[in-house]
Amino acid sequence: MPRNPGVTDEMIIEMYKAGMPYKEMEPIVGLSNRAIRNVMYKHGVDIRKPPRKHKVNEDFFKIWTHEMAWVLGLFVTDGHVNKKLQNISFAQKDERILRLIAKYMEADYVLASTGSTRLTPILLINSKEIKKDLEKFGIFPNKSLTVPFPDVPEEFLPSFVRGVIDGDGWVQKRGYVMNVTSGSQCFAEELLLVFQAWGLRSEITHQVTKTGNPIYRVWVKGKQNLPRLAEIIYKHQIGNYITYKRMNMSQHSKEQMMFLEYLLNHKEFELINKL
Repeated sequence: MPRNPGVTDEMIIEMYKAGMPYKEMEPIVGLSNRAIRNVMYKHGVDIRKPPRKHKVNEDFFKIWTHEMAWVLGLFVTDGHVNKKLQNISFAQKDERILRLIAKYMEADYVLASTGSTRLTPILLINSKEIKKDLEKFGIFPNKSLTVPFPDVPEEFLPSFVRGVIDGDGWVQKRGYVMNVTSGSQCFAEELLLVFQAWGLRSEITHQVTKTGNPIYRVWVKGKQNLPRLAEIIYKHQIGNYITYKRMNMSQHSKEQMMFLEYLLNHKEFELINKL
């Protein structure tokens, strides 16, 4: 029985660890029950006990909250929709962010296996229902060049943008420039309109990579504009942000001096200096 094209041992192991029954795995991978078990034996996976089915709140993306908007912003920029399996994933160097996502989604903290070619931690969320909900936002596999800007209610827009910046944003250490990178023209143009509606000095630039893919960068510039942006997007935060980005963005704001002094006097600052 030949294995289906494109199915790797790693994919089979992830399906098994996600709690997928052998009967469901067989048509997806193209292997028999015994052959699937042989893959587990080959990689030393313990199959004496059946894996526990991972839990998750499958209604998470159905109801708008500031936490949901932040996670959605992160997913639009740093998330991945699996084309063949019923799962999505988040990649983040900062595991604190992944643990927050799992907490908000009421999901088991399950990371994809790492190796010589995969060093960044990846959080796996297994749910057909969540994939369907993301499709309603226009988020599909291979989304990077086509993802639209979701129809986010005005109330939750700052939290969504904070997630976008945490995902694909860059903030200059000196605190004068910030940009968000996207391969999707429509997403970049809509984000530009949001920044302009907030009264920020913003612009968009475009370039093409060596492989022919477009890259759009949406910029916010100016010593006064970055603190103003920070004041907007961090208003509804409850610790759900990447610390050094907030620190860089807020450093020229008098209102944020207490926040910076707090970081300087806590262990969190030691972590920032290592980034």
